[in-house]
Formats: sequence, C-alpha cells, structure tokens
Amino acid sequence: MNKHLYSLLVAQYLSAFADNAILFTVIAMVMQSAEPASWYVPALQSVFLVAFVLLAPWAGWFADRYPKSRMLIIANLIKAAGASLLLLHIEPLLAYSLVGVGAALYSPAKYGILPELTGHNQLVKANSWIEGSTILAILTGMMVGAKVADYSIDLALAGTVGLFIVSALAALLLPKSVSKTTQSGSKLVLFFQEIRLFLSRRRSRFSVLGASLFWAAGACVRVILIAWAPLVLMTHNATDIASLTLFLALGIIAGSAIVPVIIPLDKVPRVRFAAYAMGLLIIALGFTSDAWSARAVLFLMGIAGGMFIVPINATLQELGQQTIGSGGAVAMQNFFQNAAMLISVGGYTLVSSLKISPVIALIGLGVLLLIAIFVAAFRMPKAIKAASSHE
Repeated sequence: MNKHLYSLLVAQYLSAFADNAILFTVIAMVMQSAEPASWYVPALQSVFLVAFVLLAPWAGWFADRYPKSRMLIIANLIKAAGASLLLLHIEPLLAYSLVGVGAALYSPAKYGILPELTGHNQLVKANSWIEGSTILAILTGMMVGAKVADYSIDLALAGTVGLFIVSALAALLLPKSVSKTTQSGSKLVLFFQEIRLFLSRRRSRFSVLGASLFWAAGACVRVILIAWAPLVLMTHNATDIASLTLFLALGIIAGSAIVPVIIPLDKVPRVRFAAYAMGLLIIALGFTSDAWSARAVLFLMGIAGGMFIVPINATLQELGQQTIGSGGAVAMQNFFQNAAMLISVGGYTLVSSLKISPVIALIGLGVLLLIAIFVAAFRMPKAIKAASSHE
C-alpha cells in the first residue's frame, strides 16, 4: 500500500466510526423514549437512505468534477452539521437526514478515489482493506457509541461531531487529482444517460444487481434485529443490540480478508455461492433462540457477506473508471442499492405495522434473497464469462 492509501484508511475509519456511533446513539434515543413507535426506527433508516437516491445524479458528478479528497472533507463537515442538529435536540428524522446527505456525497468519493490510488492488480486488495477498516470502524463505533449513548446522549453526539472533523482533516493528506472531465448540461439527464451506458455491459448489470441485493438484505436485517433481539433474546438497550451485531462485523472483516485469494477480479461469478450462503444464514437466524447461536450465525453471515460484496465493489469501480468515471459509477450504484434498501426497509415497515413477527420477517427475507440470487445467477454467470473475453 502507498502512503495515500494509508491516509484514506484513517479518514475512512474515523468517518465510518462516527457514522455508526451516531446510528446507535439515535437507536438509544428511541429505545429510551417512553413508547417508541414500531415504525420510527425504520423511518430513521429511510430518511438516511433517501439522500442517496435523490442526490445520486449530482453526487457522482461532483466526485468526478472535483478532487475526490476535497469531496471527502465537504461530506464529513455536512455529517458533522447533522450530528450538531441532533445535539441541539432538533427532530431526529430531520437531523439524521442531513447526516444522510453527507454520506451520499462521501460514498462516491471514497470508493471512486481507489482506482486513482492503486492499479488493476491491487484493486480487490485495496477494496479488501477499505471494507475491513470500515467494518472495524462499524464494530468499534457501534460498541463505543452505544455504551456512551446509554450513559449520555449528548456526550455521544459531541464525540461524533469531533470525529467527523478529524476525518476531514485526515483527508487533506490525499492528492487533489481529477480523473475525468465532466460534461455540461442537465445533471439529471446526464445521470440517466450514464446509467444507460453503464448497464449496456452484462458484467455491469450483474454487479449492480448483486450489490443492490446485498445492501437491501443487509439494511433489512439490521432493522429487523432491533425488533427481533428484544423479542427473542430479551435485550433491552442499545449496548445489547450493538454487542449482538459485533459478531456480524467480525465475520465481514474475516470475509473481506480472505476474499482476494478466493475470488479475484476475473472470477466474480463465484460470488453467487457466497450470496446463497448469506440467504440460508438469514433463514437460520430466524430459528435461533439463544444469544450464542445467534452470534455464531451472524458471524458466518458476515463472512458470506464480505466475500460477496468486496469483488462486486471492485468490479463496479474498474468498469466505472473505464466508462462513466469511478465517482459516477459509485453514485449510480448508490442510486440502485439505496432504492433497493428503501424498498426493503419500507416493506419491513409495512410488515411491522401489520404486527407480523420479526422471526417470520427474517425467514421471509432469507427466502426472497435466495430466489433473487438464483434468478440472477441462472443466466448471468455464463454471460459474464463470455463477455469477459470481448468487453
């Protein structure tokens, strides 16, 4: 790794740590309220995701038009502003949506800068480091954030503001290169033209679909856990929820670490096996009834998830840099995967309002994921292998 990649890892770790600390702080705020509505946590997740969908046409353009390192700084400052609004006791749905705006701008710059810092042969490995450091940040951020939030909401929020600012300072060490000259005209029209161009490749279509399914399932599992754990495992605070998801995070770190050896960039069709395992493990989680069984299943689910998403991300970045720009490709990916997450979380919100058990919701989610991956993989792997020699 070069020195710039180390700087990116530091900036990303701090920002992701604060992202997850603030998430579990908001969860603690809801759980400490007298009678939290069953729809409120899914609604919080939804307002965060809406920014990724609505801002996708502009987020990618900004990431390719201006130095990505500077976009990381701006995005972190917007996140800090959202955390400050929470600290000032502004309605959480409004304040957390501003954190979502910062995250929507941050993501294309974070992933889009990787092809600029590393070459083809090291791209999967660089993604592995980024995913591993991100999950480590999730791991530590959620545990520390939940612990501090259970003690003091204001202290937890003040800490996240400080971390976003320090992450912005770390991004100052990254180069200010611009990899693509952007087109003038309506960003909305250009965005959908880029989608059309990017999805004309079969490898691109498979990768976008795979990433969307992964994040839709992941978002739904995270929201369901908040209702499932108190019902099945008798957990009652943010710290308990965070300690449970610790094992999911450890699994993703392990999966991200081993995947460059098992699934190199030219063997992406293999990710379907990891996706099948992920679907089966979501179903298995629905049948667990004690904490250690749940932790074991979540750990294995994390391994499968890490092995699934890392090669998919690397493929999208490389194809994006070759066509519409790496920042634009990540913004387009965010558009599809966050739209999928909104649909999945919205579906669970509806299910929750109908008083359907989170156990049934988990089993149903796993079955739907298995069906979706089977349908996607039925034709696509051969198409991708054939395309690899022509595209």
